[in-house]
Amino acid sequence: MHVVITGTSRGIGAGLAATYTQRGDCVTGTTRTGAHALDVTDPASHTAFAASLGDASIDLLICNAGVYFDKSQDLVKGYPAQMWADTFSANVTGVFLTVQTLLPLLERAEEPKIAIISSCMASDAEAPGGSYIYRASKAAVLNVGRNLAVDLRPRGIAVGIYHPGWVRTDMGGSTADISIEDSVAGLTQRFDALDISNTGCFLQWDGREQPF
Repeated sequence: MHVVITGTSRGIGAGLAATYTQRGDCVTGTTRTGAHALDVTDPASHTAFAASLGDASIDLLICNAGVYFDKSQDLVKGYPAQMWADTFSANVTGVFLTVQTLLPLLERAEEPKIAIISSCMASDAEAPGGSYIYRASKAAVLNVGRNLAVDLRPRGIAVGIYHPGWVRTDMGGSTADISIEDSVAGLTQRFDALDISNTGCFLQWDGREQPF
């Protein structure tokens, strides 16, 4: 199986890349620089990355790359406009461009899948305030994923959207609930179970349904 994972320089992305490699899968993990360079905010970078894969097929595309710039921003004086633009460029547009550019390679696979890492912070049912930009971007990419599931179903491509848990990474912080290893173990099980029958799902890392 050929697995393409965006954002593998650290954290969950690095953990996913290591796990699939250990399983014996062919893994292409992207970073901003290096052998498989991809800046998800740059359309030209997407084009170049897709071209570098040649006539390969992609069995599983994991859209993991993302940013969280607005921690501890002040409601009155914080959340500058450029921060909104930069976050949405990575977390929303970047995901869409990844799928759009790699779609021909996905269609070459027998049972292709797309896994989009969103967050419980995308949920309207869970809105405790704060982190307005990150929450809005993860809600937006959830919406993108749900609509992709509809449009890609006739092409035989399944799409799932996932909350990886509150994970002890640079983004999640040292006081988060679970380890990278636990998150990755749960996510890989969810990705294995993804198919056309459950396309459009919004699940937590441990298999529980995530409220919209």
